[in-house]
Amino acid sequence: MDRIGAGVMGTSGRVTLKDVAAASGVSRATVSFVLNDDPRQTISAATRDRVQQAARDLGYVPHGVAKALREGSSRVVVLNIDTGMEGNYSSSYVRGLDAELAAHDHVLLVRHGRHTPRSTQQVLDAIAPRAVIRFGETYLTGDDLHDLGGGWRDGLAAHSALQLRHLVEHGHTQVALALPDIEAPLAAARLKFTGHAAMNMDIPVPVSFAVPRDRTACAEAVGRLLADAPGVTAFAGFNDDVALRLLMALRDLGRRVPDEFAVIGFDDNGFGAYASPALTTVNIDAEAHGRLSARLALGLETSGLRPPPARVVVRESV
Repeated sequence: MDRIGAGVMGTSGRVTLKDVAAASGVSRATVSFVLNDDPRQTISAATRDRVQQAARDLGYVPHGVAKALREGSSRVVVLNIDTGMEGNYSSSYVRGLDAELAAHDHVLLVRHGRHTPRSTQQVLDAIAPRAVIRFGETYLTGDDLHDLGGGWRDGLAAHSALQLRHLVEHGHTQVALALPDIEAPLAAARLKFTGHAAMNMDIPVPVSFAVPRDRTACAEAVGRLLADAPGVTAFAGFNDDVALRLLMALRDLGRRVPDEFAVIGFDDNGFGAYASPALTTVNIDAEAHGRLSARLALGLETSGLRPPPARVVVRESV
């Protein structure tokens, strides 16, 4: 959730309207009319094509609104959310971030998907945002015991430990950490923090395995895990989606939850209440994290923004 870039880049070497006008043999005003698709202007198709081609050849990227140029940045804050980071945590985080920015007369732009340095630079060039925030950085940190947003107090490390502790408190010391079968940005951190938490609780570090989406393949993966690690009595799901797959796989294998195995989810997507048995999970309210990120991006005071503790939603699967 840390700020990774802000403000407008230097103008040295930047392609300007003047450059496009010179390359296409028209005035700067004509270039502006064409590139902004001004409906009030009558410009021939040939001229439009010539201007647009020149802009493409030169790699022209519009600066954004004139106000942003005058002020050095716009009142837009960009949030990059990588694929696989969506969930209850991200929804509540965005809600808090958006509300806090709006309270300070700024607008939030959320970008989903895979973000590269080039695509981020294109955003910087196009709208000169006040700041660009990469979702999850503070939440993932976990190394500073006194950090504001993440780590072992309010972040992924603490929440991973909370999930594992609930299983241990119910008598389960042989645990398997179930991960998605696709690349997940948080997977490595979850493995690390769950391992640290297990050592702090003086239990074996949980084994880990991937849980496929396909129902038959999922049951086969769970069956192999139980054959390789027969002492396992509990499963900690990477998220609720993975945990719900586990419930179905164990049922398909003829195994009983919670009589034989416990299953706990993570990040409470709301669907676990409708499973049979209903899914125990970890609920995380990240609205304060979002508000904190907004204030950090705007250079404002951050005191008094303490996230509420994550909590275990106790249902029937543990």
